[in-house]
Amino acid sequence: MFLLNQHIDHRAPIDASDADAVSVEAAREVERFLKHRDGHKETPLISLPGVAREIGVGSIHLKDEGQRLGLGSFKALGGSYAVIRLVLEEATRRLGRDVDVSELHTPEVSSVAKGMTVSCATDGNHGRSVAQGAQLVGAKCAIFVHSGVSNERVAAIAGFGAQMIRVDGNYDDSVVQASRVAAQEGWITVSDTSWPGYERIPRFVMQGYTALVSEALRQLPEPPTHVFIQAGVGGIAAAVAGHLSILFGDVRPFFTVVDPSRAACLFESARAGHPVKVDHGQSTVMAMLECYEPSLVAWRILSRTADAFMTVDDEDAISVMKRLANPTDGDPAVVAGESGGVGLAALLKTAADPTLRGKIGLGPNARVFLINTESATDPLLYEQLVNATPAQVTAKNNKPVKNGSTDGASS
Repeated sequence: MFLLNQHIDHRAPIDASDADAVSVEAAREVERFLKHRDGHKETPLISLPGVAREIGVGSIHLKDEGQRLGLGSFKALGGSYAVIRLVLEEATRRLGRDVDVSELHTPEVSSVAKGMTVSCATDGNHGRSVAQGAQLVGAKCAIFVHSGVSNERVAAIAGFGAQMIRVDGNYDDSVVQASRVAAQEGWITVSDTSWPGYERIPRFVMQGYTALVSEALRQLPEPPTHVFIQAGVGGIAAAVAGHLSILFGDVRPFFTVVDPSRAACLFESARAGHPVKVDHGQSTVMAMLECYEPSLVAWRILSRTADAFMTVDDEDAISVMKRLANPTDGDPAVVAGESGGVGLAALLKTAADPTLRGKIGLGPNARVFLINTESATDPLLYEQLVNATPAQVTAKNNKPVKNGSTDGASS
């Protein structure tokens, strides 16, 4: 399904409080914080000229967040950043002076962090980021996971020392339970979704995501004309769309938000003209996007900055996983998880439909920007779906070619 944004606020300025979270200054602050993270490096921007030729566009570039801070997901930028911000704020309050990120591992700040407990609900990737952030600063951490989260993803989060709490139901049920228990126990909820009365911390999470946009714009030869970003509650899509809107104004790229057809909360919100909660039916393979109610902050931004909303099916997501793992025409192999390649899946569906191409102006000179939002965060499931391990896929980029060099996976 495809829907142009007809909201009355479409292309209106972003609310000031929301704009602050996705501003140029906010992105610079995130990048300053990242310089204090061990193992930080910019993730690669991958060119897909073979796919671009096949579908008749000028270029396709894919930002590979599967290589972010050892967590395999863009979420590494959000939850851990929010945790660090909260610890520094508490240290500032207790010590009676401004405390900078450069002091994060001092005895004074560590003492403050030890008395804090952060918590959240997760499908997997956000919880890993929050748990990693808590371990980094020495805070305690409790993570709520619903019944659909795989044991492999639970184990990956627990590996950071987090207390794991199983909740019956789906992601939205785990959000409610996590908020209730946190309030009872005096824990700090670090959620990537927002609701009435709870917006400040989700803005921190979204702010963390802006770093990948800054990196991509430095890496791209030219700014994109079209962007397809997948969405769960909408945080990553809103961060990218909002940041691009602030940077480029009226000449920003055409932005399409992509939902799983079985969890299309943003698509249905766009159709209704206001945030809606959709019914939970059959689960989707796109587990990291299986959310049934949008974040209020994300919706406010996307109602203004998104130009279209569309859905893709499970078979589209699996097909693009295989396509990225088994490329043709000289494109590099890319490990994309069940939710990672959904933006590319939407691009391929759009490119195959002349009517949709016309609606969004996807012509032969289009420069498309996408994000691989996750690698194989559940390696066993990835192997089942792709019929290859992540290692076997990445090894394809190291095969010798005729001139004696090797195929590379970056541009």
